[in-house]
Amino acid sequence: MSEATKLRAKPRIWTGAIVGGLVMAPVMALLALGDQFAGLPFLPFDLFDWISRTLPGPLITFGIDTMVDLIRGLNIGELDETAKLAEQTMGLTTFLLLGVIGGAIMFAIFNRRPRGNSLILGAIIGIVLVVPLLAISSLVNATATASPILSFAWAILIFAGFGATINWIYNVLAAERSATPAVDTPAQASAAALDRRQFLVRVGGASAALTVVGAGLSSVLSGSLSGLGSSSPSETPPVPNAGADEQILTGDGSPLPNAGASPQPAPGTRREYTPVADHYRIDISSRPAVVNEEGYTLPITGLVENEVAWTLDEIRAMPSVSAFITMSCISNRVGGSLISTTKWTGVPMQHILEQVQPTEDAVAIRIEGADGFDEYVSLDLIREDERIMLAYAWDDAPLPERNGFPLRIHIPDHYGMKQPKWIVDMEFVNEHGEGYWVRRGWSPTAIVKATSVIDTVATNAVYEQDGASFVPIGGIAWAGDRTITKVEVQVDEGEWAEAELREPMSGRSWTIWRYDWPFEEGDHTFTVRCVEEGDVPQIEDVASVRPDGASGLHSQSATLQEPAATT
Repeated sequence: MSEATKLRAKPRIWTGAIVGGLVMAPVMALLALGDQFAGLPFLPFDLFDWISRTLPGPLITFGIDTMVDLIRGLNIGELDETAKLAEQTMGLTTFLLLGVIGGAIMFAIFNRRPRGNSLILGAIIGIVLVVPLLAISSLVNATATASPILSFAWAILIFAGFGATINWIYNVLAAERSATPAVDTPAQASAAALDRRQFLVRVGGASAALTVVGAGLSSVLSGSLSGLGSSSPSETPPVPNAGADEQILTGDGSPLPNAGASPQPAPGTRREYTPVADHYRIDISSRPAVVNEEGYTLPITGLVENEVAWTLDEIRAMPSVSAFITMSCISNRVGGSLISTTKWTGVPMQHILEQVQPTEDAVAIRIEGADGFDEYVSLDLIREDERIMLAYAWDDAPLPERNGFPLRIHIPDHYGMKQPKWIVDMEFVNEHGEGYWVRRGWSPTAIVKATSVIDTVATNAVYEQDGASFVPIGGIAWAGDRTITKVEVQVDEGEWAEAELREPMSGRSWTIWRYDWPFEEGDHTFTVRCVEEGDVPQIEDVASVRPDGASGLHSQSATLQEPAATT
């Protein structure tokens, strides 16, 4: 056989790409199994998190906006849950693509070797591939609980097997080609190609089986897939408000502080008090950081007279405060679902200052989370505002892992981007730096903008009173720690009419409003606006979320047909 014939007989690079993808799929399943069973790092998510933190801020914002547009446009689930699932899917896809590229490169390398290929070469290439992935994981991983040595050994073993498997498949394909010394007829060529295709089909079947088994076991171990892909619309509150005869209680069984207040929310208005399981979650990682309470301490260092390292029990034993607090993400669009209200409990940050005694040249605290997020909090702000707290509980229970366990800070009147979660370090410093999102072009202050939202036009709850029919309309209004003094509703660009305001749970929680509109059959558009204390109107000019938070008025359309009136 001529050298040219031998060269043509070698497996092609595109075949290597297919093989790389087929082998990478069960590799990811094994990594997921190790993650759930032994707390080992899941490299696909680590790689995606590193990429998302390395890319320029405007590019990340473009990606976020595109994702939100798709989720809202397709109406495929709760925004925060669906966005997080989308991020994880992109992480898996990126890693699979890495396998495709790796397989193509390995086939190209093998094709250049004149004397066959030992599986050791493939194993070495696999190890070379995983080393930078391990370095990336060490920078961003916040979920692994296994020892670094075990994590390193596991990844090396998996990727040595990845490379050796691709090498073995290459050798089989190359041997089949070499076994056909000449291709004299179309029938012979077809038979040779069929043999190779059959082998690749068997490889694909084995890959699929291993992937399904590994992914299934990891899913059973974690239970993490339950609840993802909810069918409820992304802009619809996850839980409607309780009926007038149903009392909402906090975690310790206490009624809400405004229990019995009027008016009753319009049917379909979101719950006034968000169940913790439904509280929105937005953060910088594919999965929540994992911080074990056992052995946890919070080091407070830097420009202080008394450096400390408190356990969680010691922090919980300090003087505490509780408050009903609404929190929103700065990336929440007008009428969006990234806003929730629950009861917070924690230690006043002023008490923390008293204990550690900052030096005269200390001006801020740099707070770092286990997920790599960081932010600076001004000491002057803490001294001025006794409400700033180091929170350890929501709804009278420890913070959920997904929402910041063991500690997070609350700063009134600021969006969530300024308030780190999963806190593992506090350092007192002599200058105010830029936090994680500020460095990426978002607001340095992140002060909440007043907003009002229509949750419901209750077309199914039309009632009759004094011979007239009315449609209950309701929703929320919120302005951080500034009081909402007025809410107005406009129908079809008509006159603005004032709504009723329900007493809020606190000065930092949203206000429920209700407007009973005289029924008119037909298609209508309803718009809402609010006014905050000092007679300051809500900003009506439309602005996108970046960099200071969205503004504009929220509207909702509805079709009303003449109903059988109810009382």
